[in-house]
Amino acid sequence: MWLEQRVLQQVGRRLSDQQIPLRVVLWNGESHELGPQPKVDLHLKSPRAVRHFLRPNLDRLGEAYVEGEIDIRGPLEQTLHIAEALCPGTGKGRTRPLLSHLIHRHSRQRDAESIQRHYDISNDFYALWLDRNMVYSCAYYRSGQEDIHQAQEQKLDHICRKLRLQPGEQFLDIGCGWGALIVWAARHYGVRATGVTLSQGQYQHARQRIREEGLEGQVEVRLQDYRDIPGDAIYDKIASVGMFEHVGIKQLPVYFASIQRLLKPGGLVLNHGITTCDPDPRHAGVDADSFIHRYVFPNGELAHLSLVLNALERQDLETLDVESLRLHYAKTLMHWVSRLDAQQSRALELAGERSFRIWRIYMAASAHAFLRGWISIYQVLATRQETSGLVRHPWTREYQYANPMAHNQPEEELQAAASSQPLPM
Repeated sequence: MWLEQRVLQQVGRRLSDQQIPLRVVLWNGESHELGPQPKVDLHLKSPRAVRHFLRPNLDRLGEAYVEGEIDIRGPLEQTLHIAEALCPGTGKGRTRPLLSHLIHRHSRQRDAESIQRHYDISNDFYALWLDRNMVYSCAYYRSGQEDIHQAQEQKLDHICRKLRLQPGEQFLDIGCGWGALIVWAARHYGVRATGVTLSQGQYQHARQRIREEGLEGQVEVRLQDYRDIPGDAIYDKIASVGMFEHVGIKQLPVYFASIQRLLKPGGLVLNHGITTCDPDPRHAGVDADSFIHRYVFPNGELAHLSLVLNALERQDLETLDVESLRLHYAKTLMHWVSRLDAQQSRALELAGERSFRIWRIYMAASAHAFLRGWISIYQVLATRQETSGLVRHPWTREYQYANPMAHNQPEEELQAAASSQPLPM
């Protein structure tokens, strides 16, 4: 007990000068205010919890919360600012190298196990806080006032417009989740869509939704690794949304080579994924990366945008457009956290206390990381060049934004302000 009290005194002295609005409540009811007008209460459930404050970092604090050694009461956004203040050295440029065994081991079996561990908790659990289309990736806000349902449909449409999907085209979605994009693209743009996933729960849900939408024969979903998708030059357009974080840095050449093989010459691919903001290739993730690996995304890795573009270009895919959605994802995550909190009782029934805590703190902390610029997310649009080297693409980005949600717009109308003809020599 003497050691725990001494540690608390040391922490209190270190933080009192920073005026952190935190109240620490001990297991015996005793409380200590570390700043004026505390906005957050941190409850230590037993003397054992004090050890997390000897050399605190976001990883240890996240673990203590998930394992029930501490409780937090107060606004989550304020809590995360306080957690950052508690952990010296946290932030951009203060990342840790990933363990080598995590970098190199991306076998088919290991990747499948990692995906299933994250996504196969319960479809009903995800449905509590995702939007009506079950989209588990960054939404797209045009005004910032949209609810999560509209913002996610805007994202689906934004992707389809960027890819300039046309009726009858063959469209592939790598890591299709619960099937939202393939259903949207088929229903609104008339493509023949194929989606692949490694999650049993997602696969079953997507199949059921395809049947309910009456899209059998036009839309197909497979339980398949991206490396095992057969064929050469099969697809006119390819999307990968929120999937390549699972690929592994060392596997990026294999990943983009698979896309290049499957894409027709002149076809388009859109890669939508999270990146680290640390350009040092030895580093990936932020201070809580071991928490993420242990509890959330086992075997996941984040690459810097420069590494992504380099790997893509080395596989003869030419970058056409890059768009950052960093602030969009921060807003998306806070929408999810609010919806999860509103469904706490049902979430506890479906997933249990531990999983509820994991998803709550992971999503809130991720929102904080996006806002602070420790991580980002980009949509990268690229093409597989035709043998002539010409690229058939609009002159400007106007086609991405004019008449949003105007589905099945004729190509000649779509290109009214942007020619789709090759650039003159």
